[in-house]
Amino acid sequence: MSCSGLRHLQDGEKALRSQKIKGNKNVGNEELAEFYAQQPNRRILVLPFSPYVWFYYRGLKSYDKQKYVEKKVEVEAKFATRIAELEQNGRNSNRLKRKRNRKIEKIDKAIAEGNLGMRIGEPLSIFDSTKARNTADQMELFLHSKGFFNAKADYRARLTRRKARVTFEIKEGLPYTIDSLLYDIRDSDIDSLVKADSENSLLQVGEQYDQSTIGNERDRVTELLKNNGYYDFSRQFVSFQVDSAIGNKRVAIRTLIKNPASRGYHKVFTLDSVVFTMDANLQIPDRSRTTSFFNTITYKYYDKPYSRKILDRRVFIYPGQKYNKENTLLTQRQLAYMDNFKFININYDTTGGQFIANIFVSPLNRYQWSNEVGVNVTQGFPGPFYNLSFKKRNVFKGLENLELSGRIGIEGVASASNPDEIYRSIEAGANLSFTFPQFILPVNNKRRIRWGKMNPKTRVQGGYSFTDRPEYNRVNFNFSNTYLWENQRRDQFSLAFGEISIINSSLDSAFNARLITLAENGNNLKNSFDPSFVSSIVFGANFNFNNYGTFTDNSAFLRFQVESGGSTLNIIPDDFLRKIDLEYYKYFKLNVDFRKHIPIDERTNFAYRVASGIAVSYSDNQVLPYEKYFFAGGSNNIRGWRPRRLGPGSYTPIDSTTQALDYSFEQQGEIQLLSSFELRRKLVGILAGAVFIDAGNVWSLREDNTRPGASFKANRFWKEIAISSGVGARFDFSFLVLRFDLGLKVYDPARAEGKRFIFSNGFNDPPFQRGENNPDLESVIFNIGVGYPF
Repeated sequence: MSCSGLRHLQDGEKALRSQKIKGNKNVGNEELAEFYAQQPNRRILVLPFSPYVWFYYRGLKSYDKQKYVEKKVEVEAKFATRIAELEQNGRNSNRLKRKRNRKIEKIDKAIAEGNLGMRIGEPLSIFDSTKARNTADQMELFLHSKGFFNAKADYRARLTRRKARVTFEIKEGLPYTIDSLLYDIRDSDIDSLVKADSENSLLQVGEQYDQSTIGNERDRVTELLKNNGYYDFSRQFVSFQVDSAIGNKRVAIRTLIKNPASRGYHKVFTLDSVVFTMDANLQIPDRSRTTSFFNTITYKYYDKPYSRKILDRRVFIYPGQKYNKENTLLTQRQLAYMDNFKFININYDTTGGQFIANIFVSPLNRYQWSNEVGVNVTQGFPGPFYNLSFKKRNVFKGLENLELSGRIGIEGVASASNPDEIYRSIEAGANLSFTFPQFILPVNNKRRIRWGKMNPKTRVQGGYSFTDRPEYNRVNFNFSNTYLWENQRRDQFSLAFGEISIINSSLDSAFNARLITLAENGNNLKNSFDPSFVSSIVFGANFNFNNYGTFTDNSAFLRFQVESGGSTLNIIPDDFLRKIDLEYYKYFKLNVDFRKHIPIDERTNFAYRVASGIAVSYSDNQVLPYEKYFFAGGSNNIRGWRPRRLGPGSYTPIDSTTQALDYSFEQQGEIQLLSSFELRRKLVGILAGAVFIDAGNVWSLREDNTRPGASFKANRFWKEIAISSGVGARFDFSFLVLRFDLGLKVYDPARAEGKRFIFSNGFNDPPFQRGENNPDLESVIFNIGVGYPF
């Protein structure tokens, strides 16, 4: 009872234990729940009590507000003396003042919100009939706003000796629909414009009445007019009259647009000139800016810093055009995308009877160094990494950016033969890239201007990477030429022509022996580690719906990528590569990744991910470059298996000598199916909890005699989908999320049919029996990650 807090009830009080809504069929519970005037105390997952109440009263027991007030006076006096001494001696006291402010802020928080226990916890929620009545009234008004004009909302409280459970009962009735749309617009030009755009109206005959739609329609009409020259038009000129007395549960809606009282009409503003100031941050005494003209725009600068031709492709407002709010924002946004300006400000000047657009930009620092130190937890055990990058902006005066970056990371990888032994894995690399704010293509300027709305970029990049893993060392020299563009700010596209890599590998003796054995049995994986030439053309598309990644709204994300490998072999003859002993590959790869985030309430949300892919080799060696294979297992997909050790299919890796499980080597596949489902809930402060289920596997496309059960078969693949589940903790520090997950195998396709579920008979039959001779058998996998898994 101590955690439930009932002992803190006064006579006549009852603890609010639950609230629910019933009777509603059309309006969702989540919408009506917004009007709760009270909330029951929070609970953690399925616990029948609220530990937050215990935290609060535990803190309250030792809380003395007067002590904090006295402490504040003492701290202020102490710092006042020390600051005065510093200032008398002519020394800077700013650092001490900042320290004082931090201490005072902390004390003020304790005075206003209580001590740490009180802030973490919450007082017992006491049922209040007045608040319940107010909640029902607000629900009823909301139903009316949704078109249910005859709706009724009431509440019923089920009271016991010390508890109250409240049910809000809804009677919606039939909704009112729109019968007719009328207009009362005094300005004939605006009347014609609004009626011509009526097909885009949010109000349509036959649709259900919704007050929020009327508000959105007011905003739409305002934007329509602002995009057609009406610079000083505002939503206050737009109003609506709703007539619900016409009968048969129908309404007539009249749109009214009044004229301004001062002028008597709405003026259309046409641009007289556009002035672009390139260095708004500078003011040089006794010197005036140079003025020049390009494509009817006036440019001003002290020393010409940027190409006017390149800037012109990102400006969409010109003299002679009507004012257009959308083009103004588009200009501001596209200039910001160029990563050369600290701020971009566009304002309009109407003085002197002219209408002038002023564009002011202030440049970012031309040279920029940045570095990052952190913990690498991509796979296996965590290890440190360090990133260093240098950027030079506006390299050739055409707003091009050069970036030189380097990275080194160390990661711990568990030994396959002894889980207590950890190998060191090193990844290092360096890249040099040039990013141009246009497509480097032989097209005319008219088309370049049209493409300017899509934030076009060309990135030319060369790099070197080195990977040192227990099984192999791998060196990669790469080059790519990539075109990038966007659509409607949410959709991003990339097309990489001539992505080329030259790769060389050095193999561990045991791993090399394993590859030789595989080759002798018809598996050509060894070719993936020969010195090789890899070329491809890659198209990728990312679709972001409603700002996925902020994890606050109902949102989704879709990634699509298709890759054609070996395309440049049409230019470089096969014979030439053979002469210089370079393996080459021809392949096709496709993968799709969909993610969804669904808020349940302000503290709980549900997220899921579904991904699939296929890679097909059509070269003579019938293998892929090793990096192009799919893998399963690890902290970001199937968390009940170690990284890259799941599958393929129902293959069971057995050591031929010990007859024990052998997860010494990564398990690659050409087909991948993955899914993850996760329920997340904020617990205390920065701590959140999660429960999850992961399912998926990888398969080979062809029969593989060295890995029985690895191939994809339509009549059995569904039996080979591995399942893991578990719980996790997330620490959200705002600048990063640190994640800990415990994954448990629930369904293991490597086991014999009938013994794959964790609770089935024979689950621990050989070779899956526990013991010292089977170190690879791990019932629970501990995963560490940075950021959410999806």
